[in-house]
Order: sequence, then C-alpha cells, then structure tokens
Amino acid sequence: MLHIINKSPYCNGSFDMALRFALPGDPVLLIEDGIYAGRAKGCSAEKLANALSQHEFYALIADVEARGVKDLNEAVQVIDYDGFVELVEQHKVNTWL
Repeated sequence: MLHIINKSPYCNGSFDMALRFALPGDPVLLIEDGIYAGRAKGCSAEKLANALSQHEFYALIADVEARGVKDLNEAVQVIDYDGFVELVEQHKVNTWL
C-alpha cells in the first residue's frame, strides 16, 4: 500500500501514524507540507532514518521546490508528477490527513 502524507510533521501526527500502520515494504510519498518529514534535520529526522530500512520514501519535486526545501534526506527519492502517477497505478493508496 502506498502511504501519502500531505501534512507537516510540525503540526500534525500523520507521519507518525503512517509509520505505525505501514507494513514493511510499503512506499511512503511525501507531498505538499508533508515533504518537511523528509528533511535530513528536523522533528522527524530520527523517525525517518529508522524507517528507511523498511520503506522507500518519495517526495514530489514540485512541492519540494515550492517550499524551498534543500535539506532532504539523501535516501528520499525526488519524483515528478509522472512518478507520482506510476506509484498510484502500482499500489493501493492510503492518504493520511
């Protein structure tokens, strides 16, 4: 299952909830303000680092650029809208609000 997170970890618990319910191997897509969970330093950096062994993480490039984020964890794969569509086509989706 693809887990999509669109809320900032600074003001919402969706990142934590997604990690608790995601099964090993489930990909996680960070979009909109959810991309802040992919930062190398920040409130979710340790949780992200621990989760990288079980999940592939993706961040939507348009949202990364729109927010000026330059410090994504290097393991977070930056994808465009075509990559987003491919993930959605390949997996059932759960969006964490």
